[in-house]
Amino acid sequence: MKYKLSRPIRQCSFIWQRFGTNIRSLSASALTPAKPRLYGQPTAKTHPHLMKPGEVTPGITATEYEFRRARLMNMLPENSVAIALGYRTRYMSNKVFYPFHQNTDFFYLCGFNEPDAAIVLEKNNTRKGYKMTMFVPPKNTSVEMWDGSRTGVLGAVEIFGADEAIESTRFNSKIKEIVKNYKDIYIDLPAKTNILSSDSIYKSTSRAYGIPSFHTFSYWFNYCRDHLDRLIRPHRFSSISTMFGSQVKPLSRIIQELRLIKSDSEIALMKVAGQITGKAFIETIKFTNLGFTEHDLYAKVDFECRIRGAQYLAYVPVVAGGINALTLHYVRNDMPLQNGDLVLVDAGSEYHGYASDITRTWPINGKFSPAQRDLYEVVLNANRQCIKLCTEKKNISLNKIHEKSVQFIKEGLSSLGFDLVEGDVDRVLYPHHVGHYLGLDVHDTHDLERSRILKSGMVITIEPGVYIPPNDAYPKHFHGMGIRIEDDVLVGETDPYVLSSIAPKEIVDIEYCMEN
Repeated sequence: MKYKLSRPIRQCSFIWQRFGTNIRSLSASALTPAKPRLYGQPTAKTHPHLMKPGEVTPGITATEYEFRRARLMNMLPENSVAIALGYRTRYMSNKVFYPFHQNTDFFYLCGFNEPDAAIVLEKNNTRKGYKMTMFVPPKNTSVEMWDGSRTGVLGAVEIFGADEAIESTRFNSKIKEIVKNYKDIYIDLPAKTNILSSDSIYKSTSRAYGIPSFHTFSYWFNYCRDHLDRLIRPHRFSSISTMFGSQVKPLSRIIQELRLIKSDSEIALMKVAGQITGKAFIETIKFTNLGFTEHDLYAKVDFECRIRGAQYLAYVPVVAGGINALTLHYVRNDMPLQNGDLVLVDAGSEYHGYASDITRTWPINGKFSPAQRDLYEVVLNANRQCIKLCTEKKNISLNKIHEKSVQFIKEGLSSLGFDLVEGDVDRVLYPHHVGHYLGLDVHDTHDLERSRILKSGMVITIEPGVYIPPNDAYPKHFHGMGIRIEDDVLVGETDPYVLSSIAPKEIVDIEYCMEN
């Protein structure tokens, strides 16, 4: 039986048949294709097991993304334009690429998770307050046969709400036309965008298919580099004009101000990330046994995070047995675990873009020795006391909490017989900060100072530690011990909420976990 197509669908089918993958740009008023299509990332239609209708990325709706962009544009002056650039595909060796991870500022504004893209937000007097133009890689049958579907300009409008979508091949010419109309250009310059190029995979396969290569996104910046490199230092952005007669100003810090306070949707995702990693720690603690290596625990925590829904680990984990824990960023993870030693594991998962960051320390043989127990309790007490401070009501900053943590550690070590001198704790035994902001990045909103007062909705880590080198200045029975206890904490108005609470940290719970 033949079905008569409605007029809009007939028109759409004609457009698709006539132009196919040669559509180079599309406005929001244009028609969408009649047939269901695959995109370059999950959608509610293609992945209903991951996403609900109305979501652009799992857990985050189109409405929330639009709200984020509107807030950003409200913070910018009249006659301004913001340009956010995505990342390119990165390679570990020739044609062997890393899993793609998007520029988190760019991702925060639109959720587009393919390489070589950009969004341009032009402030205007419409009800929405801005126009969004997306530059995305073009549909290409040959490339997609090898590398999977792309969203293309149609999907950029249909899924991501772009007012206009243009192939990234036209970025260079179009961006020059756009920015010349504005007084203020907000963008992160080559120092921060030097890993952006255009269609890197396209270029890697172009010779095989005889496809002519095209200009890269970075070409425009290279062309302007002599003019722009002088502007990289933030304090000079506002004082030097570009060739366009406009003021170039940094964008990232403004976006990070928005990212600092998490929405309810973001908190929900971070709760899941904390639960996934916490359960992975439980299984890894139970799994630990004599005869294993650090690499075995690395593999275990990675597996347990992924099997519970994490896309991957948020960073290379630290799995440090014995004295290796004295190296704060020890990531070789290749030594045997020794009977009588502690093992420190610092690991986190990434769940639909949002990171967790947890550290636990436990005895390899299942039982804390008296010395291990004493030192562990010093760190655990500092962890508990600092978490209690993580409320808006306390009117305190991360820097002030760090000062408190140093005092807690000093008092604890003194009670164990340490004869401490000035600088012992904060320079040798506990040389790192008590915490950092957490979110889309593990070290989230890194441009924002830790001196600002904590507000409800911030997510931070609390991670005091003690690392005792084999030095005669310190009691010998603690030599070679490294202990850190790290939790992810949602700042509340009157009470903190520990996102990582499922991961055991009390001595009795750890020993019970290993025994059972």
